[in-house]
Amino acid sequence: MTKTETSMFSKLGSWRKVSSKFMALNGNLEKDVYMIQPPSFTCPKRLKKVCKLQRSIYGLKQAFRSWNLRFDEVIKDFGFIINEEESCVYKKMSGSYIAFIVLYVDDILIIGNNV
Repeated sequence: MTKTETSMFSKLGSWRKVSSKFMALNGNLEKDVYMIQPPSFTCPKRLKKVCKLQRSIYGLKQAFRSWNLRFDEVIKDFGFIINEEESCVYKKMSGSYIAFIVLYVDDILIIGNNV
């Protein structure tokens, strides 16, 4: 972040924190991923069958990476620009309004002068 952005960051009075354990569920999978049938979802006639995942699930190695790639794609569609020095920080300016979005694992911090 530049010195100007850092100083603006501290002057912005409004912020919101979003925390979700389920963010990883919204990621798209780049490769085919299969898993054994969950104990609560076994079919006696098809015990040797496996499940092909259509979305990532919590606990999957690539879950947060796939979610982060999807988030990056969507947030840029809303006009946010990724910070070159900190890839987890996004910024959007519109007239006199400014907003920052900061990602950290499964938390999102939204800071701005009109949040």
